[in-house]
Order: sequence, then C-alpha cells, then structure tokens
Amino acid sequence: MATDMQTLYAQRLTRYTMALRNEKPDRIPVRPFVAEFAGKYAGFTNQEVTHDYAKAFEAVCTCAGDFEWDAMVANMVYVWTGLTQALGLRYYGIPGLEVPHDSTFQYLEPPEDGAFMKEDEYDQLIDDPTTFLYNVWLPRVSRDVSEIDGKATFRNNLALVKGSMAMLDYFTAFGPQCARLRDEFGMPGAIAGILKAPLDIIADKLRGYIGLTMDLASQPDKVLKACEALAPHLAGVALATADPARQIPVGFWMHRGCVPFVTPPQFDDVYWPTLKPIIEELWKNGHQTLFYAEGDWNHHLDAFAELPDRSIVYHVDHADIFEAHEKLGAKFCISGGIPNFILWHGTPDDVRAHCRKVIDGVAADGGYIMDASAIIQDDAQVENMRALTDFTQEIGVYYDTAEMPLRDVDAPTFAPDEYADTEGGFSGPAPTRHQPGECLSWEEIRGELPPITGDADLMRDIWTNVDALGNMFIWQCLLSF
Repeated sequence: MATDMQTLYAQRLTRYTMALRNEKPDRIPVRPFVAEFAGKYAGFTNQEVTHDYAKAFEAVCTCAGDFEWDAMVANMVYVWTGLTQALGLRYYGIPGLEVPHDSTFQYLEPPEDGAFMKEDEYDQLIDDPTTFLYNVWLPRVSRDVSEIDGKATFRNNLALVKGSMAMLDYFTAFGPQCARLRDEFGMPGAIAGILKAPLDIIADKLRGYIGLTMDLASQPDKVLKACEALAPHLAGVALATADPARQIPVGFWMHRGCVPFVTPPQFDDVYWPTLKPIIEELWKNGHQTLFYAEGDWNHHLDAFAELPDRSIVYHVDHADIFEAHEKLGAKFCISGGIPNFILWHGTPDDVRAHCRKVIDGVAADGGYIMDASAIIQDDAQVENMRALTDFTQEIGVYYDTAEMPLRDVDAPTFAPDEYADTEGGFSGPAPTRHQPGECLSWEEIRGELPPITGDADLMRDIWTNVDALGNMFIWQCLLSF
C-alpha cells in the first residue's frame, strides 16, 4: 500500500473508531451505507449488482474512489441472489424473476398457512435449533432440498453442493475486496459480522410476523423458550464472524421487536431479555454492536441505556434523533438521522439544511457518525449524496487533522480492561442438545468410529473444525440469505 494510502487509511480509521468510542475525532466521519446507490452511480443496474457480486464489489470501489467517505461496507447489497437461486430459496424476490428486473431484491413474506415453521413445532426448535434448521426449515424454504423423510434427488444434492460452494466462493471474495478498499482507496470497513435478535428471527424466517403475533398471545412461554434457545447460537455466529482485529462493530439488523410490531410487555418479557445477553457476550469479547434500529425504537431507549458504556453504536432511522441523543448520547455513539426521502426528493439545499440541524443538535461533543436514516438504495440523488458528504466535511470540523494522533491500524479499538468485567452474557453450555458452532458433536461421532490409533486429539480437532463449517452454512442461510 502506497504511503499516501497508508496515511489516508490511518486517518479515516482513527476518525471512525474515535467516533465509535463516543469520542471527538478531528471531524465528523461520513459512513453512508450505500447499497443499490453504489450500483447506480457506477453505471450498473439493480439486477446486475444483486445477481453478480463482482459488479457490486466494483460499484463500491468506484464510490470509494470518487467520494471522500471515511468507512464503507464492502458490499451493502449483500444478499447475493446467485446464491439464493442456487439454493432455490422461496422467500426472495430476485430482480428479473419474481420482481421486475429494475427493482431491488425483495423479501417475500410467507402466507399465514405457509409459514416455514408450524405453531406446534416449537419444542423441536427449542431442543436443537441447528438440527431443526437442517431437517425442517431448509426443505421448506428451498424449492429443491428434499424433506428429511423424502427421497433424495439429484436436484436436492445439487442444491446443497451448489449452495455451499456458492457461499464459500462469495465469502472468500470479501477478503480481496476489503484489501483492495484498503490498499487502493485508503477505505476502512464499516461493520463486520451478522446478528439478529431471536424474536426477529422467529418473525422473519420461521413463523412469519402474523404467526409470531398469534403465538405471543396463545403460547408466550414457548416463544420465550425458543428465543432463549436461539440466543447462544446467534451470539456464536456473531462472534465467529466479527472483526478479528476488534476495531469495527458487529452489524445488528433490528426488524420487528419495536412498537407497534410487538407490545411493550412483549418487548420487556421476551425481546429484550433474550437479546441483552448476546450484546453483553459480544462486549465481554471486545466487540461493539451497531444497533441498526430500522423503524422507530425510541420507546425502548431506556432499555438500551442499561448496556455498558460504549458497548453499542446506535443508528437512528425513523425515530427522533434528538431524543435518542438525549437519552443515549452520553453513553454511546449515535449515527444516521438524515431521512432517505430528503436524499430522494429533496434538493442539495434541503440536504444541507437537515445535516446542519442534526450536526448542531447531536454532534457538538463528538460521538456522531453522518449517515442516512436507512440503507441507501437507487432512489437517492447523486447531487444530494455529494451535498451530504461535502457539507459534513466542511462544517463538521472539531480541530485540525494534524492534531489527531493516528492510532495503530492493527490494534483493537478497546483495551481488555474496558470490557473484561462486563456482567451478563452467557455462562455454561447452551440449553440445547447441540451447542453453538456444532452440528454433530465429537462425542456422538466417536462412538461410530473404529478404535483410534495415533493422535486422537488431532482427529477430534479436525472433526470439530470441519463440523463447524456445516453449522456456519445453515446459520448463515438463516441470518444472511
């Protein structure tokens, strides 16, 4: 990496991580979550960037070269529909197939009588989430994967092989993409890892929203136990996919746990007590969590304020950012708050006016990151994105960049003594038959093998590591695709 890119990368990473720590860098960092906007700017269609991840990667690099942003996601479109088509997933609308070719990909909510998990199947999920996902959920969400008691077919075998190889191909490509952003453009990553709340998983991918609301009324104890069973596994995936350098936060996508999707008592009794330990567990391991609060979560700000200082970054979508800052700003970095409809329908002057309002109201003491309220799709106007960027860099200055001591770009953002004493999280094994990161335990398989000679520990370790890949595959299908 050329020296100028090294310096630029160090400046941006320092600026971004200081803000993440709720501190005051030289100026407000700009970190827009550009998805289909990047494709439009680079001259690609929505169909191209969702179905050809190489073009999506190239679009991000084009924006990284043309905009002076401080951190980016390597591919904010993220759901690669080549993979979802390889697996035959029923719940995605692919541009050019289930939705118009110029549309973004869409999540297709199942009908109430077609939910991917039935109302009487909670006990199976609670007992062993990973086995349930393979045996029950995957055959229902795939057009090609056979039911567990059905006849294996060529298309069944092909879907599993193609899906797993496609996931390997896609995820492996992120390493070179991140290296290119760093080396050629001096651009740090914005987030790492994947997390969703247990209750959101049930609503999004298992029972559907209508089914979940019915269950919360008719069998709330089952819903709670299912969330408790899912929580350690979701934490395990988040930890396994988090930034190994402990610099950037885990992305946490918040969907249906807020008012009016669930009632305040349901949030207090089910959503929050099964989410909070996950966040605490991540923080105990030195990882912040980016609360990407899609919708309006201000009713729950007091609950979020219970978390350890600086353990999260709070992103504001439709909610009142000034109220969020008043309740959380002393503890956590705040980001977002620029309405997407202004980036779509407004003028550059409208954008600058709203940026001024947010900067004046929440950014005076640092701990703020400029971004739109929600993921930026192809409706945002290029001139408005330039206005957001240039105006923030012009007026969001705290002091001269030369006065900002550059951090070690390879060092963790937080020292161990800042999070090691965190209370909460998980202790002991998960309350499920198989543990996080596991499909078939070594203890189970050992009894099926001939007597082992030589190094039994070597065989155990390799079995465990390879078995974990099978675990990651099914949980990534659930969480990311």
